Amino acid sequence: MEEDRTVVIGGGASRYALKPTRINSEDILICVDVDAESMVEMKTTGTNGRPLTRMECVKQAIILFIHNKLSINSDHRFAFATLSKSAAWLKKDFTSDAASAVASLRGLSATKSSGRADLTQLFRVAAQEAKSSRSQNRILRVILIYCRSSVRPTHDWPTKQKLFTLDVMYLHDKPSPDNCPQDVYDSLVDAVEHVSEYEGYIFESGQGLARSVFKPMSILLSHPQQRCAQDDLDIPKSLAKKVPVVEAASADDNHNPQAMSQ
Repeated sequence: MEEDRTVVIGGGASRYALKPTRINSEDILICVDVDAESMVEMKTTGTNGRPLTRMECVKQAIILFIHNKLSINSDHRFAFATLSKSAAWLKKDFTSDAASAVASLRGLSATKSSGRADLTQLFRVAAQEAKSSRSQNRILRVILIYCRSSVRPTHDWPTKQKLFTLDVMYLHDKPSPDNCPQDVYDSLVDAVEHVSEYEGYIFESGQGLARSVFKPMSILLSHPQQRCAQDDLDIPKSLAKKVPVVEAASADDNHNPQAMSQ
């Protein structure tokens, strides 16, 4: 149903109609980098007292993501792929069954160093699956978790073919003469902008902390059709950094707005 609103501007009135938009259920293809760098130890320790690897932390974050996403909408579905030199299916059939999805992750393990990372096959598969999703009034999203600090991902994909949305979480080492994480990041940003139908998000961290994995995954719960531009994204915020209510009200009374501390 069309919703009519009336807005008064400068003493006059302008009428506009706000049409409801359908928010489609998602098919989410999660692609995890299985290069040897995915086994780099993080600064966070597990329950057994030893440091978690990137792969272990990523698995835990994905499991939490799946359960949270299904609690929002039980109709979302998940499939899994891996990335070494190119992409390959880990679990091809999309499922909304959490137990089945989590079981698929048990078969996820690292390989030896791949030497290169070509995203073309991943995009080709995603485009094919996106067409199937659209025929069912769904949308497709790809979440790529990339772990290489000195291998820039490449792709050969048409600029105008945007059938799905790409999100990226990039875990890397700190910059050094032996790597180039900034160049890798720039290549990933290019890929997101190149293929995404809706607003794609990219997050990176070289801190080696578990929260640098779980925080981005929580933000990626956001539906691509309901997102703001990433440049306008200001969550999560620290409660300690918010301007006190009394102080903010006082600033408004004095017509002297105070910028919120970032």
